Amino acid sequence: MNLAALLKGKTVFITGASSGIGAHLARLCAGCGANVAQAARRIGELAALEADLTALGAAGVLSLRLDVADEESVRAAIAAARERFGALDVIVNNAGVASDAAAMDMSAAEFDLILGVNLRGAFLVAREAARGWRAEKRGGAIINIASVLGFRQASGVAAYAMSKAGIVQMTKTLALEWARHNIRVNALAPGYFDTAMNAEFFASEASKVLIKRIPMRRIGDPGDLDGPFLLLATEASRFMTGAVIPVDGGHLVSSL
Repeated sequence: MNLAALLKGKTVFITGASSGIGAHLARLCAGCGANVAQAARRIGELAALEADLTALGAAGVLSLRLDVADEESVRAAIAAARERFGALDVIVNNAGVASDAAAMDMSAAEFDLILGVNLRGAFLVAREAARGWRAEKRGGAIINIASVLGFRQASGVAAYAMSKAGIVQMTKTLALEWARHNIRVNALAPGYFDTAMNAEFFASEASKVLIKRIPMRRIGDPGDLDGPFLLLATEASRFMTGAVIPVDGGHLVSSL
């Protein structure tokens, strides 16, 4: 089965698309011939990606300023994408922020920011998309980007890990509620990946200790997400909902 061909002509709405995994997935969808609605707070960086997406073969490209933690911003962005492309097929909840503050030293404001973007923001986007699909009497697919830290623990990432654990439970709960509307809600749980957010750490000696604890003995490349993403984004997974797929080099099955 050619999964890429199944995405051709579909419309994919991606949050946090200005860099890292979000930008990679936008390029992947463009290469499959999909319409790409790329959304982020940094609209300037999205504009710079438009030419790349068009050159890769995107059927259409729309760049949207979006603050996922702001309810009105979410409404406006999804409405603009629907107006441009007529309908949405896939929502990718990728926007996220992190902090390396120890839990005891973290301020309430910093905690609220991380949970507000990573969890509340993902819920607002999913809910707005689902309301539209219900009104249109059509289904759709939501892919939440979770993390292995939704299942495991590490020091210095307390709020981030809590938010990703929330994403795991949100995925399963919304899948249960929305299956009757033919809305599928699944998630990818990446392990440690080479992105701008953690490039400095993985260039350090300290990272070698962590990598030795990953059974495949390497960190992920964004391309490692392509197959699992295309599965969840297309009708190839038409009978899947509530699934959380780890893409982690075996991190979750590593020994103590």
